[in-house]
Amino acid sequence: MALVVGILLLIACLGLGYLAFRRVRLMRGGGVDVFLRRRPAVDSQKKDDSAGWHFGVGRYRGNELAWFRLTSFRLGPTAVVDRTQLEIIDRRSPSGGEIYLLPPTASVLRCRVQGEDLEIAMGPGVLTGFLSWLEATPPGRTGYRQAS
Repeated sequence: MALVVGILLLIACLGLGYLAFRRVRLMRGGGVDVFLRRRPAVDSQKKDDSAGWHFGVGRYRGNELAWFRLTSFRLGPTAVVDRTQLEIIDRRSPSGGEIYLLPPTASVLRCRVQGEDLEIAMGPGVLTGFLSWLEATPPGRTGYRQAS
């Protein structure tokens, strides 16, 4: 019994070590802290508006923002956002239960990418870099679309 518990503890420690190593590697490679929610809470009767947020690391790769979920063992990105397909619908501050989950100075961007709604939350410095990346399209392209 002690051997089984020891093996399980070793596997858990190796898993946590891998996640920590992965985060450090992503951050050293130019990553930024980004929260992402794939299906924003649009139901006003929903009790927990903080549900669905996941913490991760975003990395810019040309026209794509690759997002790596912090608690995932997946080798590649969990989500990829193409800036040529990105449409910003709304920008707001965290509200309700999100205040306890997201950083207090974070901004939440409600976006649409190829018909899929998602929300991205980030701090002020990361937001400035994100908006600059969106606007820095190559010549001849119109860049991101802002919903009217």
